[in-house]
Amino acid sequence: MSARSEIQEYLDIRQQRRWIFPRAALVGAGAGLIALGFRAALTGADALRNSLISWAQGMPLWGWVFPILFCALGAGISVALTRRFAPDAAGSGIPHLEAVLHRFRKLDWKRILPVKFIGGVISIGSGLALGREGPTVQMGGAVGDAISDWLKVSPRERLTLISAGAGAGLAAAFNAPLSGLIFVLEEVRRDFQPIVFGAVFIAAAIADIVTRIGAGQFPYFTVPSYPMPPLTSLPIFAVLGVIAGLFGVLFNRGLLTSIGLYARLPNRYVTPAAAITGGIIGLVGWFSPLMLGSGHTLVESTLQGDLLLAAIPLIVVIRFLFTTTSYGTGAPGGIFAPLLVLGALIGLATGQIAHTVAPGVVPVPAVFAVVGMAAYFAAIVRAPLTGIMLIIEMTGNYSQMLPLLVACFCAYAVAEFLKDLPIYEALLERDLKRGGNKLLLEKPMVVEFTVQMDAPFAGVEVRSLGLPAGCILVRCSDGKREWVPKANTRLEAHLRITAVVSPEASSGLEILRQGCEAIKKRKKKNSSR
Repeated sequence: MSARSEIQEYLDIRQQRRWIFPRAALVGAGAGLIALGFRAALTGADALRNSLISWAQGMPLWGWVFPILFCALGAGISVALTRRFAPDAAGSGIPHLEAVLHRFRKLDWKRILPVKFIGGVISIGSGLALGREGPTVQMGGAVGDAISDWLKVSPRERLTLISAGAGAGLAAAFNAPLSGLIFVLEEVRRDFQPIVFGAVFIAAAIADIVTRIGAGQFPYFTVPSYPMPPLTSLPIFAVLGVIAGLFGVLFNRGLLTSIGLYARLPNRYVTPAAAITGGIIGLVGWFSPLMLGSGHTLVESTLQGDLLLAAIPLIVVIRFLFTTTSYGTGAPGGIFAPLLVLGALIGLATGQIAHTVAPGVVPVPAVFAVVGMAAYFAAIVRAPLTGIMLIIEMTGNYSQMLPLLVACFCAYAVAEFLKDLPIYEALLERDLKRGGNKLLLEKPMVVEFTVQMDAPFAGVEVRSLGLPAGCILVRCSDGKREWVPKANTRLEAHLRITAVVSPEASSGLEILRQGCEAIKKRKKKNSSR
């Protein structure tokens, strides 16, 4: 396909809108069915693991061997399967999906779908402290890519359908359609164009309907309907936000450290190391099955305030180590659910301490567990709107909106003040650095970037951008008008630019990305490495 035809395809995008929404609905239905099957398979795997542990606990002398073998075998098989057939299916898959949408990676749905599904069931079902939402998001994006192949859509529409599939995956994982929409717009795609908004919205809604038909219409967590806290408790929620921000930074750095340690191992030792990690987790699971897997039952106990304050620090340490090491192995699995476990525990501990000091100000400590999940999510992922909406949809506690806003803002501010990169952005940067951030193009492609405040391109003329031959700016938009840039056109902050990049000018992609990115943001990335 020539560059001219790519430009014409871009200019004809409005004519394609009448087809994008039915296709997005198809993506939503497919992602919902995949998520429903994944949930059912994991439920069966969890039941098998718990039955094995119950049976093994009846043999005090040597029953502990069976949980160790079960978890070690599951971790080893899942990592070996992923490394052999689809390395891009490792971990949560969300950073890989972001790289695909930035056109730095390709999405091979024929490999991603089966490996992510089977590997995720084995790794999470065996007991690794990982969640199913990351795999569901990546598999949803893979469904969008598969349908794009079948329908022979344009490259731009393909990216829109992949985004729609990602939102549908999160919506299906947590019965949270609005969270799926906001997560794509705030984190994965960061594109508020009407066509993207509409496609993701439809796909998320359809996926949610499909999963509710198959799994019921109850919220993801069963939580009592807690009353609205008194306004005098807001300062304590702010303190919770600060604590969540500090622990969120610690989680991000711990996770990256764990990944780095496992990455230093020679290839022949990676799978045995994963099996050893699984074996250690299985041994702890023999004493306390609640510590294994995504931690759904543990979260519900925490949200109902059933845990003693004295036990919470130990549980937090164990789950922190389990989550970081499980993810570091490279096994398929996400961090959404594990970080919600930690956030709930931190919130409950804060609420119980505050209740002891001022019972009149904090009458219900468990409310802090609900808010703690959102604050911890905001600190780690740096997507506060998604965190707030996710917790509201998952728990049905709409009366906690004001405490959620206060805690999430404080957690976000602390993480930003400490110059900590959002976890998915840090993982994406690490992946691009490890695998090379140049995408070898097979044909000309159209890309879009937004010139951020304090970016190198802000205030610079097009002729001075340093773009290679074959990388041409074809469109500028400030939200009110659109025009074709000339050599003397000066780029300003918040301007949206469109470029056509030929295969021989693939280096222009990285030049565009760095030129449009804020300098302060890039300094944070460099200092975090």
